[in-house]
Amino acid sequence: MIHDGMTKIENLLREAFTPSYLQVEDDSAKHAGHAGARSGGGHYKVVLVSQHFSGKNLVEQHRMVNEVLRELFKNEIHALALTTYAPEQWRK
Repeated sequence: MIHDGMTKIENLLREAFTPSYLQVEDDSAKHAGHAGARSGGGHYKVVLVSQHFSGKNLVEQHRMVNEVLRELFKNEIHALALTTYAPEQWRK
């Protein structure tokens, strides 16, 4: 079942980065009982490949994603595991 948080994350990332590959997983069930789970914020894993990351280091790539998802971190995202690539990195 696709959760609302996953859909929001996916839509925001598709709009901002026009990815050649995007995978969003909800890992919240793995963290049941965790303090963040009680607050209602979900645990998500994202793999994102985008031309927007070309020439950017990993920290810059993650900052770009975090900025796009900034509003969701207030209530909907407790934890986000990011794996980002420029297309030339993804092909290796």
